[in-house]
Amino acid sequence: MRIAVLSGKGGTGKTLVSVNLAAAAKKAVYIDCDVEEPNGHLFFKPEMIESEEVSIKIPYVDENLCTGCRTCVDFCKYNALAYIANKLHVFEEVCHSCGGCVLLCPENALSEKNKSIGIVQKGVSEDVKVLTGILNPGEASGIPIIKKLLDDMEDMKEDNSLTFIDCPPGSACIVMESIKDADYCIMVAEPSLFGAHNLSMVYELIQLFKKPHGVVLNKCLTGENPSETFCNENGIKILATIPYTSELGTLNSNALIAVRVQETYRDLFSSLLQTLRKEMRHETALDS
Repeated sequence: MRIAVLSGKGGTGKTLVSVNLAAAAKKAVYIDCDVEEPNGHLFFKPEMIESEEVSIKIPYVDENLCTGCRTCVDFCKYNALAYIANKLHVFEEVCHSCGGCVLLCPENALSEKNKSIGIVQKGVSEDVKVLTGILNPGEASGIPIIKKLLDDMEDMKEDNSLTFIDCPPGSACIVMESIKDADYCIMVAEPSLFGAHNLSMVYELIQLFKKPHGVVLNKCLTGENPSETFCNENGIKILATIPYTSELGTLNSNALIAVRVQETYRDLFSSLLQTLRKEMRHETALDS
C-alpha cells in the first residue's frame, strides 16, 4: 500500500509524520519526493547508499543546418529558445524537455542531448528502505526525479509492506505526480487559520484525484482549532492529533526519529498506524 503524506505548505510536520510512521511500521519504504529540499535522510541516516544520476533531454542546435525560420521559437511557450544575431540560442534553465521543437524543426537542425538535473539516492535505515530525490538548484522541474523515485519504489517494496511518500509542500504539478498512484493520502495541518486555508488547498487536490484520505492535526494546543473545524464541516476523518510539546520539537530539531527514542511517541505513531491500516481496510472493502 502506498500512503502519500502532504500539506499545503512547508513546516507543518509532513516529514515528521511520514518518517515516524515508516519507522513505526518497521518494514517499510520511505520516499522523499520533496526533491527541492529533501530532509528525511537527515532523520534516517541511511547506510549502504547508492546514487544514480537523473537526466533529461534538451535541444541541441546544429548551426550549419539552422536557417533561422523561428518555427521552434514560436512553438516554445517557456521562452527557452530565441533567435538573436543570426543564431539560435537554447536557455537550458527554462527548458521543460517536451521535445516539440525537435519534432517541428523543418531543417532537422535540432537534436537532443542529456542534461543531468539531480540524483536519486537509495539506502537502508534498520528495516526501512530510504529513497531520496535531490534536484539540482535552478532546475525547472523535479517531476523526472519523482518519476524515477516512484519507478524504483516498485523494485524495493516487499509483499504487504507499506510505502510512505513524503510529498513536496503545496498543490503544484510535483505534488500531483507524487500522489497520482497513492492508495491513501494523509493531509498534515496546523491548528490555525493559515493552516486551515492550506489544508483546504490540498483537500481540493485530493478530491480532484478522488483519493481516500484523512487528516493529522499537528502542533495542537487547547483552544480554538480552525483546521479541526474545517475537517468537521467537511466530514474529513481526523486520524490523530499531535500535541505541541517542546520535547517533540527538540527531538525533531535534532533530527531524531521520535518513535525510536521515546516510548510516548512510539505509542502515538503506532496508534496512528493502526488507525491508518483500519481506514485502508475499510476503503478496500468499499471498493470490492
